[in-house]
Amino acid sequence: MTASLIRSASPADAAGIAAVHVESWRATYPGMLPDRYLVGLSTAVHERRWRGLLQGPPQRGRRTFVAQAGGEVVGFASCGPQRTGLPGYGGEFYAVYLLDRVQGQGLGRRLLGAMAQGLLADGRGAAVVWVLRDNPSRFFYERLGGALLAEQPLSFAGARLTECAYGWADLLPLARLAADPPVSG
Repeated sequence: MTASLIRSASPADAAGIAAVHVESWRATYPGMLPDRYLVGLSTAVHERRWRGLLQGPPQRGRRTFVAQAGGEVVGFASCGPQRTGLPGYGGEFYAVYLLDRVQGQGLGRRLLGAMAQGLLADGRGAAVVWVLRDNPSRFFYERLGGALLAEQPLSFAGARLTECAYGWADLLPLARLAADPPVSG
């Protein structure tokens, strides 16, 4: 395994985040989302979106981290205030994506740990993540102690799906997974 680094994202990471975003969606969601949607994903569109998010005015409590290996962005994660109103959970893990070739190396756990550290620093001691029920990656959250809290229907890209919420009432154990505090960028 190449030495890896987990750090706060900067606008210069937008292209790398966009590439991971598109490639990981195409690898993860076949059979769940329509092929025409996955084929139509645009790295350029995602790069503009991420650049705007990362260079725009800081959004209160939102954080984005990247996993970097060999100088390349190979994963990213973002978190912030919970958006869905589940009581007792102030934080939310919005996204955790890795390239297939680096999965199984502990980067997902470290990204989740970095987000937990960030949420704790912002005074949010509990968090949720929403994941598609048919996504096998949901078991990653179960292995890391996420408790199934809720399920709800979701219509996305013309597909009828079900998403599940997993929650952590105490983020301290997850924060320890970061191994080292994320490097500010």
